[in-house]
Amino acid sequence: MTYTGRAYALGAATIVNAVATWKGAAFAVDLKTFADVELNKGKGEISGTIEGHPGADTRLIERTVELVLQYLDVQMKGSVKTRSEIPLASGLKSSSAAANATVLATLDALSEEMEPIDAVKLGVQAALDVGVSITGAFDDACASFFGGVVVTDNKLKELERMEKKEKDVIIFAPDRKTFSSATNIARSRLIAPWVDMAYMLALEGDYEKAMTLNGFLYCNALGFDTEPMILALEAGVKGVTLSGTGPAYVAIVDDVSGSKLKESWSQLGISGSLISTKIYNEEAKKIPVGSNNEST
Repeated sequence: MTYTGRAYALGAATIVNAVATWKGAAFAVDLKTFADVELNKGKGEISGTIEGHPGADTRLIERTVELVLQYLDVQMKGSVKTRSEIPLASGLKSSSAAANATVLATLDALSEEMEPIDAVKLGVQAALDVGVSITGAFDDACASFFGGVVVTDNKLKELERMEKKEKDVIIFAPDRKTFSSATNIARSRLIAPWVDMAYMLALEGDYEKAMTLNGFLYCNALGFDTEPMILALEAGVKGVTLSGTGPAYVAIVDDVSGSKLKESWSQLGISGSLISTKIYNEEAKKIPVGSNNEST
């Protein structure tokens, strides 16, 4: 007998990057990663596939399924396949979304439930186990799973603040890829006192100021151009940052600043994608059997 499950989780964008201090903040965006899991009873391996990316590293999603099975104390073999609307290795939390979606899809296949925060922590552990994250990205994982805006302590794995926000978002995702595991941690730690200031702003709910301070700090520490951020400020944007460890830039916009920013970023002369989206305020979800609506 084959057990099948399906689910999705959200991409997310940075408010405060936790690499420097283990304390971070992020918000979910309306870009999804879908996971399909097929399981059979018996001893064997879990094989993974990332649609559209043959040869991509699938250890994260495979390890995630393994950890769910260990948590439930069942022995299974099978496969997991993910498909994503999120540009990979762009700082838009594709790994957190893949892990969260895989946890939910595995639970769905076995008709099991798990406390949401435990599901998040399991995906974080998988990311640490396979080395795709420096801190485990608890902030990104919480945003991807719960939606809205989150502020977290990644070392303690605690949610410090969570709320819903109705905001439009523009993302510029250059075609180049940047993997979190290759981040210069030493340079990031040098800016820790100022990143702490950004974190305090996020705790107070001043997310736009927090993300802008975060962006200038990490762009300089990690060697990214601050010109996209200056262009955003010139367009009237109040919140703009480098997302994660790059290379994507993310801005919270209104109708006027958004229109100006898209024009400015489209003239940067850098190959990449401009994405108009919004903060997504709903949780990651299992997808009912027989549902063809991937935008559910």
